[in-house]
Formats: sequence, C-alpha cells, structure tokens
Amino acid sequence: MERLLPAWGWLRRYDRRDLGGDITAGIVVAVMLVPQGMAYAMLAGMPPVAGLYASALPVLAYVLFGSSRQLAVGPSALTALLTLSAVSRLATPGSASFVVLAGALALLAGLVQLLLGLVRAGFVTNFLSSAVVSGFTSGAAVIIALNQIKDLLGVHADAGTGLVGLLGGLVPHLKQASLPTALIGGGAVLLLLALKRWRLRFLPGPLVVVVLGTALAALLRLDAAGVAVVGQVPRGLPQPALPGVSWGVLGALLPSALALAFVGFMEAIAVSRAIAAREGYRVDANRELVGLGSANLLSGLLGGYPLGGGFGRSAVNYQAGARTQLASVVRAALLVLTLLALTPLFHFLPRAVLGAIVFVAVIGLVDVREPARLFRVRPADGLTLLVTAMTTVLVGVQAGILVGVAFSLLVYVVHSATPHVAELGWLPDEGVFRNVSRFPAARRYRGVLLARPDATLYFANMAFLESWLDAAVQRRNGEAGGPLRAVVIDFSAVNDVDAMALEALERRLDAWDGAGIALHLAGVKGPVRDRLRRAGFLERHPGRAGHVSLTHALQAVGAEPEDGAAEAGAPPAAGGSPVAGPDGSPGPASEPGLPSERPNPRTSRAAARIRRRAAGGEP
Repeated sequence: MERLLPAWGWLRRYDRRDLGGDITAGIVVAVMLVPQGMAYAMLAGMPPVAGLYASALPVLAYVLFGSSRQLAVGPSALTALLTLSAVSRLATPGSASFVVLAGALALLAGLVQLLLGLVRAGFVTNFLSSAVVSGFTSGAAVIIALNQIKDLLGVHADAGTGLVGLLGGLVPHLKQASLPTALIGGGAVLLLLALKRWRLRFLPGPLVVVVLGTALAALLRLDAAGVAVVGQVPRGLPQPALPGVSWGVLGALLPSALALAFVGFMEAIAVSRAIAAREGYRVDANRELVGLGSANLLSGLLGGYPLGGGFGRSAVNYQAGARTQLASVVRAALLVLTLLALTPLFHFLPRAVLGAIVFVAVIGLVDVREPARLFRVRPADGLTLLVTAMTTVLVGVQAGILVGVAFSLLVYVVHSATPHVAELGWLPDEGVFRNVSRFPAARRYRGVLLARPDATLYFANMAFLESWLDAAVQRRNGEAGGPLRAVVIDFSAVNDVDAMALEALERRLDAWDGAGIALHLAGVKGPVRDRLRRAGFLERHPGRAGHVSLTHALQAVGAEPEDGAAEAGAPPAAGGSPVAGPDGSPGPASEPGLPSERPNPRTSRAAARIRRRAAGGEP
C-alpha cells in the first residue's frame, strides 16, 4: 500500500508530538502564500485568483504521492515566468484564452512529470547540471525583477522575457508612471527588505505589506488617484474542467511543458534533498516526479497554472516546525477557507504591492558567489553558468534552458574527447606508480613507456589518445634512454571501451609490432576484459592484455630502471620466483630494478587460480 500511496506510510506512523509543529507551519505558510500566490499569478499573466486556485487543492495530490516531508509545493517565480513566456506567444496575458492555455500547459507539464516518475526515469533530470540551474535561476530572477517595474510604477507596458524586448516595451512608457503607485510600490519594497532583515519568523513580510497596502488604498481611495488595484476576486472553489485546446496548440506548448517539467522538478528536488539530508531521510526522485506531476494535473483542471517547489516557501515551512505533509493539508484547508469567504477583502489590494512581493522574493535568487566558486573549482562550470545566465537575460527563459543544457553537454563531450593521460614511473619509497610530471622522483624504465588514460575509451577520444602516445613515443625515442621496445598502458582507470576504440588499439598494436615496439595492457578490469574477449582481441594477441598489474607487465617485457639499479623499498623475492601481489595475483620474478611484492598469506592460495584467469577474464 505504501508503495502505491506514500502518504499511507507517514499517516500510519504519525507521531502526535509532531501535530503542533505541522499546524503552526501550515498556518504560517498559508498566510505567506495568499499574497505570494496572487503575486506570482500576476507574473504568469494570470488573474490573481488563479494563484489561490493553484495553491489550494493541487497540493493535496502531492501530499498523497510525494516523498518529501517538508516540501511546500505551489506557485513559484520560475514556473510563473516560464508560463508567461510560453503562453504569451499564443494569447494576450490576462485574457480568457490565456487562462485556458496556461491550464493546458500545466496539464502537459504534469503529464510529462507523471510519466517520467512512473517509468522511473528520474535520472534524466541529471542532465540539468547545477551550473545550468544556477545560471538559469539568476538570469530568470533578473528578468522577473525587471518585469515588476511596470507594476511598481503603474506603467501599462507589455511584459517581456528577454532584456531587449522588455526594455523596449517599458522605456517608451516611463513618462506615464503614476507617482502614487510608485510611492506605494517603493514603500512596499523598502518595508519588505526591512522585515526580511529583521527576520521576524512568525510575521511574514508579504502579509504585512498586503494588509497595510490594502487598508491604505481603501481608506484613501487610491484607485481613484490612478493606483491599479486587484478589483473583484471571485469567491468560491473552481469547477474542474479540461482546457478546450486543439492538438496543434498542445504541440506548440509541448516544448515549454518539457522545460517546465524539468525546471519545476529541479527546483523541488534541490530544496527537498537539502532538508532531507538535515533530517536524516531520503527523497525518492521518481516519487517526487509522480507527486509534482499529479499536483500539476490537478492545477490544470482547476484553473491554475504550472507549479513547482519554492525554495523560500519550503524553507519557511521547515523552519516553522513542519514535520510531515500534514502541514500542507492545514495550508490547503486555510486557502480553501480564503477562497470561500475572504476574497472580497482583496478588492483594494494595490497591484504595486504584489509586484513588490515578487521583486523582493526574486532578487535573493541572484547568486553572485556561485560563479566565483565555480570558476575557482572548474572554469568550464563557471562558463556554463555565465552562458546560461546571459542567454536567459538577453534572449529569454526557454532559450536559456536549451542553450545551457546544450553547452553543458558540449563541455562534457569536449572533456571526454580530451581525457587526462599520464606517463607513470615508480616511486620506490612509497612503493607505487605515479605521474612523472607530478612526481619528479618517479623512476622510468629503460625502453618502456608506462601510460595511464584516465577515462572510458570510445570513438571520440581515441584520436586524442593515439596522438598523445605518438608524441610520447617520439619524445622517449629521442632521449638518452635509447629507443622504446615496449609501451604498457595501465587500464586500471578505464571502465569501458567501445568497438571503435578496440579497433584503434588493435591497429596501433599491429603498427608498433612492425616497428619493434610491443604494446601491452595491464590492470584491465573484468567487464573491459570481457569486451576484449568477445572482440577476439585476447585470442589474436595472447599475452598482451592479461597482466593483472603494471608489475606483471614490466616483468613480461623484461623492464629495467633507467639507472640500472635495484629499486629501494622493493626487496626482491627469495629465489627469484614469482610472489603473490597484494590482490592475490602472481607477482614478478625478483629482477633487478623491478618493484616486487611480498607474499600475502591470506591470498596466496588463490594465486594459482588468478594465474589461470590472467590470460582470460573474470567478471
């Protein structure tokens, strides 16, 4: 039962001691969400009441199927902006057709999330890297904040999703700005920032500015002075209905629905996993997709728009004491009560106050520290963040996501096509092989090149590896140690090879054989060795890929250190016979200069079996 309905698990094990925290958190978040939901609805191009529709009943679907105990599902700034960007190309924001299309978009996004969760395909969201998400979030926050200027100033201008279009629609109308509206909007912004700085836990800033702004507008009749107010808000619950749209329109909305499905999920999974880590439980990505998808489906049927998991709202829910999703049930009940009885109170609510709520909420999403950190740790990730953010700001939110994902995949392909390759040498004191460029004391072997590629080998990076090997062979042939007679490739860091890579290796082996250079593979992992066997490599080239370690490969080629001295720290085995290595494999004979390994009593009995497997493969 719990696998089909996760809510059954926490309801069955509910601890009454959590009831107080859940009720308190439900009340606090509901009080915050009433003005916030209305504000995000305006940002999405929807009537303010649509924010209440999307905040009330749809969350109950997540309560039934989601796995996070503290995630507060509902309208968010990012999903609202994506909704505006997608639907405004097909209908005028605020119109009846816009509302219908927004509902259809929520249905499509929910269907995508639900299907991904049911087929357990939550892993596909991993293609949205944290750099892309951070860049998109910061870029979208800038666009959202700029979009609120028209409401803060009382300017009638078209909303935009790109910087050029937004400014082009706003600047010509700035002379129409309303001074009373600007004073209301500016005062609300300053008050919200002050309340945010004071961190009054049980006095949500949005509620304060909504009460003060509404009271001021009603007492002074600011609507008569040109201050835009919300006006009549319908009372009652919405009637479920399928949006009446054609298949062609659904096809036009599908790309935006995919973007919303991924962004909404990434927003939710990031905050839910952070809270779960602190509370010591696990969040199931597939259950989250099913929960979010169900909530979006219900929102689309009830006149709402696409939902997500808000960062700030979930943090407030957690800090207010939420222990289970019962807090969301309390919140939904209060929002239903608001729709049934309290909507007339919002008649004189200035739209500038709602714009101020959105403005202050999103400026905190601009992360100025993350780019510096990423550039310090890995410049390619920092560049991915900047490309995503700039594309989002200059072109638009959908382009920002697409370009960010494409650029991050390009970075991955370039990185995997140019893997790190190291020339190895023996460190006698430590008894290990290490990169000679990082460890100058590492000693190379006369006439033998040891190389270690640190990547899976496939068709795209074999040309790079071959070029590196050619350059290394040419360099070593020109040094005082004499011409090379063997190249040993350490495969310990190679997790897989494809058919093209095997063909390239075999061509290289045949070519070097003709030049008097023997190619050997050492430390080949079981799955890779199986691939070699199926390709016939082991049969055609016996003794070339069965070395279980570099030590065995060096013994096979009769390697000696360049100075001809025995290695300190690696005493030869008595009698010059092979000894068991640390993995139970047969070690090398005690030849001068070769690192040898002492017998291991616990594994010596397996030495014979491993010798038989060395030329073949084990799984």
